[in-house]
Amino acid sequence: MEMNAQSFAEQFDVSRETMVHLTTYQALLGKWQKSVNLVGPSTLTQYWHRHVADCAQILALAPKSARTWLDIGSGAGFPGLVLAILLADRAEGGAPAHVHLVESDRKKVSFLRAVLRDTGAPASVHHMRIETLSDNLPEELAQVDVITARALASMPSLAGLMAPFFNPSTIALLHKGRDWQEELTQAQQYWKLETIAHESRTDADARLIEVRALAAR
Repeated sequence: MEMNAQSFAEQFDVSRETMVHLTTYQALLGKWQKSVNLVGPSTLTQYWHRHVADCAQILALAPKSARTWLDIGSGAGFPGLVLAILLADRAEGGAPAHVHLVESDRKKVSFLRAVLRDTGAPASVHHMRIETLSDNLPEELAQVDVITARALASMPSLAGLMAPFFNPSTIALLHKGRDWQEELTQAQQYWKLETIAHESRTDADARLIEVRALAAR
């Protein structure tokens, strides 16, 4: 499936201002990719479908009341930074949503901060491993509404990384590939999980795994 900026904007009902920010993101990604390995080089030409649309589909599954988002292993900003740009478009009264991007690689952190400077997206970058953040939990992450992660780790490992941030009202929305069923089976040996597997709009073999409850066995 081919997708360009126009078809993305129409399919996801995105404002012109937000499209400007997403295009700015695209330009920075291409510029930084020349010196920093941010994404697979072949995926740069598939930016709107492979990356932006793949991330944007998460918003339809998240509670509209979600204000505090935690993106683990943000890398080049997928999905956390895309979500932050899109969430800025939906700020209508009340407290605005804010996305916390967690990334340990210095060069990727510099890239994320450059995009934030140029887009004004409602996000902040934590330059550390997620384990370090959970050991020194800041007040603004005492109540996380939504946790996201894409191409970071297997479900058993992800469950362990997410557990310190999980509250009764927290949900996780995780991108998983064709081995998603096997990963869930493995995770359930060590964790009590309440999950829903949503079909991906961008990859027939992939799923968005919604985790509604998480506890160690």
